[in-house]
Amino acid sequence: MRPLHAAAAVSTILVIGAAIAAGGRAVLHDENGRVAARAQAGMAAQSEAPATSANPRPKAARPEAHSRAIDPEVVAPPQLQPEELERVEPRAPLSDLALARPPKSKMPDDWNGTKLFQPIATAAGVIEAKGYSVAVSGIDIITQDETCADGGKSWTCGSRARTAFRAFLRGRAVVCAVPPEGGRDLIAAECRVGNQDVGQWLIENGWARAAKGGPYVEAGEKARTARKGIFGPAPSLSGLPPAPAPVAAAQPTQPILDSSATATPPTDQPAPSE
Repeated sequence: MRPLHAAAAVSTILVIGAAIAAGGRAVLHDENGRVAARAQAGMAAQSEAPATSANPRPKAARPEAHSRAIDPEVVAPPQLQPEELERVEPRAPLSDLALARPPKSKMPDDWNGTKLFQPIATAAGVIEAKGYSVAVSGIDIITQDETCADGGKSWTCGSRARTAFRAFLRGRAVVCAVPPEGGRDLIAAECRVGNQDVGQWLIENGWARAAKGGPYVEAGEKARTARKGIFGPAPSLSGLPPAPAPVAAAQPTQPILDSSATATPPTDQPAPSE
């Protein structure tokens, strides 16, 4: 019986294998038919389409969106009543570097001005000394070549004001509110000689005009009313001694030695002995 069983099993396996192979061929043939039908349908559609359809129309480029739509109800802060808000103190800085500190002053704590020795007045209110060029603040400086009018006559009030200012300084040291190191530019600063304010002295004596809005406006009005300095009459020259007469050129004198005279031996001397 065993050989019969083995033969039946082998025949069964062969029948099953043949059935599987036949089924695979049928599936492959069906798939090939579908592919062929699709290809034929595509070719028929291309043949029926117009000739212009071969060139597709260019699509219009859409502008790039630089922003996106935002729902204002979501992004906007909620509506709060003023009484619901609370002010809090700012947090402490993370380090000292975050603190905005004022710049350090270049002047020492006990600084009270820079002392300028042997000042030179180049104009009424302009001082040059120690490499500084200082214009006294609060005044309108009278230049050296300025002229003033008095009764229809003009006189050089600028040079007269400078002379009066030089007589006031007399080479004394002037203390001005300028930095310890000088520069080439003209610096406007307050100056004093001892306890005397230089600008106050110039305005009170009429040797400068008070600047508008400055501290010497009232003193300038008093000097103008009193006709002092440049606001007054021209200085009188009647009391000065007359100028000396010009000295004539000296005539050339006769030279001590006359080159035209001949040298003769003296006659009163004895003859030399033999």
